[in-house]
Amino acid sequence: MNEIKTIYENKDLLVVNKPSGMRVYSPRNENTLMGKLIKKYPRLKEAGKPNRYGLVHRLDQPTSGLLLVAKNNEALSFLQRQFKERKVEKKYWALVSGSVEPQHQEIKTLIGPTAGNPGQRKVYLPHSPQAHKGKKAITEIHVEKKFSKYTLLKVDLKTGRTHQIRVHLSWLHHPVVGDKKYQFKDSPVPEDLDRLFLHAFYLKIKLPSGEEKEFTSPLPQELKQIISCLY
Repeated sequence: MNEIKTIYENKDLLVVNKPSGMRVYSPRNENTLMGKLIKKYPRLKEAGKPNRYGLVHRLDQPTSGLLLVAKNNEALSFLQRQFKERKVEKKYWALVSGSVEPQHQEIKTLIGPTAGNPGQRKVYLPHSPQAHKGKKAITEIHVEKKFSKYTLLKVDLKTGRTHQIRVHLSWLHHPVVGDKKYQFKDSPVPEDLDRLFLHAFYLKIKLPSGEEKEFTSPLPQELKQIISCLY
């Protein structure tokens, strides 16, 4: 597994760069991000509940990028409250299939579990008979660059539903490339891409000290290489 890089650290908080393919936590925390962090920072066990401990939010296993981990319960509550109140700015890079139009758009639906498959999510429309199964999900997308078969998007995540970006972009018929769960059978995939092309590159949040901080994570080298080979 790739190394977990620390982007920022103070007495209340760790900001780390999660590699693609690494689970954030599990019941036994073997080969997970939290399991590895606890070995390095044993006092993280003093924050939050077992297994998750000081984890402030989550990223899907195939997604890479910025993740916040609180070092104490006060910081955990403070930071999670900002996520709940939608005061955190979160931005992602996503390479998707096809040519996306218009250049800027807001996707606003409900997202909830798929019947018969609780590990998968789907879009529910507000006035549909099954609308009660979903929760409000808002994603803003901005076209950064177009290629012959793909579009590079900058994505602003306004809510934090499970698989939200992946579900919304698939619903638009522009699934994230490399997405084994939500892409279509005929979705093109760039040669040599062996992961999901989704990376959490920007996060802005107020710290318990009152200071507002911005954190960034560059696009991983393997994704830069994919982009350089597109035309």
